Amino acid sequence: MTVTREVDLEPLEPPLMAPLHRDLGWADVQRMSQSAAHRDDPTLRRIRETAAVRRGTRMMKVLSAAQVAGHLGGWLPYGFCYRACDIGHLRQPEQLALLRTDGAMDTEVAYALRWRAVDPIDYEIPGGPGQPGLAGLPAHQRIGALVLGTGFTPSTDDLIPEYITANFADLPIPANAQLLGYSPLGEEVVLYTYQPEQHGWLRLAGPKWRRLLEGLPGVTPDREYVPCTDTPTAQLVGRINQHEYQAVADPPEEFRVRALTRAARYPVQTLSRRAEQAIWRGTACWVLQRDERWARLRLLRPDPETLHTTGARCYERGVYEAWAPIGELSDHHIMDMPYELPAQPSRYQETGPA
Repeated sequence: MTVTREVDLEPLEPPLMAPLHRDLGWADVQRMSQSAAHRDDPTLRRIRETAAVRRGTRMMKVLSAAQVAGHLGGWLPYGFCYRACDIGHLRQPEQLALLRTDGAMDTEVAYALRWRAVDPIDYEIPGGPGQPGLAGLPAHQRIGALVLGTGFTPSTDDLIPEYITANFADLPIPANAQLLGYSPLGEEVVLYTYQPEQHGWLRLAGPKWRRLLEGLPGVTPDREYVPCTDTPTAQLVGRINQHEYQAVADPPEEFRVRALTRAARYPVQTLSRRAEQAIWRGTACWVLQRDERWARLRLLRPDPETLHTTGARCYERGVYEAWAPIGELSDHHIMDMPYELPAQPSRYQETGPA
């Protein structure tokens, strides 16, 4: 017998499924998911593989008030996250607090960022083949819950598949991403929605929910539009007829030129995620910020050895960053991660920009 847990599912979010039988109940699966001894269990791996991310799957990251303010300023999605369908049953702030990445447990109000996945290649399993070092980080070098390495988040009751953005990359934020608030009564409220052409957030919460905004540091609750001030650390680029443009993703089907006028928002023929990388002290890093002398770096694959070599500090669960002299960086380059897009109708190629 196969048991499926469904919470507000849609076709782009295949349900988590477990082949339960007399000798393997739901409690057994949940218990296996919480034990590092079952990291390589074939049954648990098959269950985890059913929680697939597809183009357009709704993803969520649970945030603190300070992280919400950061995203309003221009932070991009990065680090630990979940499929919205796997945590849709968690509405109370005290329930969602267990999924926060900053290690804090204040539970009066909870917040989250929700967006649609541009491509499955942007996500991987923490502690899996691409990130084996995460499960070996000692308590004094981490913030938040232990990474079990089974693909599931630590929980006494639930079976929740967890993800990280691939190599802890910043992901360009898609159109219509949402910043959410959860009241003490468990009510979900859309606070802001992202407007990619304007690179800012439009407030949707009315006067009834103004109290959810009052705890955000540096944010004026009455402000209807909040422009992002940070320079994006990653961006989407697309091509039309050999010309390159800044692009916008609105998954699952729309990938277009970023343009203020609607008539100029042509579909792109190719799409890729562009970011800056470098090697520092033998460790691969994302370059998040730099000037003539210093660069702020984030480790792609943190483990005890690279933390010892770089002295990187943990800023939230799994995210390790450090400042390094520019002169010590090697293999400093711009990296493009191509996405595979469905073929566009020929009329777009004929009417697009010259």
